[in-house]
Amino acid sequence: MKYILYIVFIAVLTSISYGYYIKTNDELLGNKLIGLAVVGFFLVWMPLFMFHRYKNKDLKKYMITDKTIKKIKDEAETFLD
Repeated sequence: MKYILYIVFIAVLTSISYGYYIKTNDELLGNKLIGLAVVGFFLVWMPLFMFHRYKNKDLKKYMITDKTIKKIKDEAETFLD
């Protein structure tokens, strides 16, 4: 998974760079390459990265439940007193 992330990230950076390079000659193609690279970054790389980073981790620590809301309120009250 790590190598797939590297490959996709390098492809996105290359596409953005090439898009800016081509933009001087063919503005429409350059804008399309830059746009596709941004879409690839947000719709392909980011979800893969988040899956890779948070795989096998306990995400319940980061969820807001009634218990955590009560804890936050109690801490806020003791802080303000």
